[in-house]
Amino acid sequence: MDNGSSKMITQALAKWNDGDESALRSVMPLVYDELKKVAHHYLRGERADHTLQSTALVHEAYLRLIDQESFQPQNRAHFIAMAARLMREILVDYARQRRAAKRDYTCKIMLDEALGLSQRREFDLLALDHALGKLAQFDPRQGRIVEVRFFGGLSIEETSRALGISSATVKREWATARAWLYREMTDPAKV
Repeated sequence: MDNGSSKMITQALAKWNDGDESALRSVMPLVYDELKKVAHHYLRGERADHTLQSTALVHEAYLRLIDQESFQPQNRAHFIAMAARLMREILVDYARQRRAAKRDYTCKIMLDEALGLSQRREFDLLALDHALGKLAQFDPRQGRIVEVRFFGGLSIEETSRALGISSATVKREWATARAWLYREMTDPAKV
């Protein structure tokens, strides 16, 4: 994304924060492809016959974004992070509904290089959501870092800007959170 586009997004978000509801419509075309990549990242570990597609996930996140009253994104990275969080919530809601309809259904995602695991492993999305919820209770900042890094696909620098903390802090907290989640997700007593 070039500086001109980022500046346009930041200006449009400022208008949206000031109450101009139409400003969000001008942001979406500028970030749509990026949001589709985030959605695709989420859905790549889903089963082959999953009915929710990247486009539908982006559109559902958009609908939830416009209903957010307290959300005031400051820049592109912050906006993408929030959209990614909403996509995660949508998939977790979908998995819960699906599990309720089919008791034996498990929604799988791949935890791989993003969490620094040495080999690819599949985990239940609901179990990951539960572990991430526990992490967020224990350390809210680490929970947010995992959300924006793993689910939002943001870089260390983008995460730093989105959360308003230094890159060094993001790196340190990211490493700690990855280790904690790995232990939580692989401990047979907890799985």
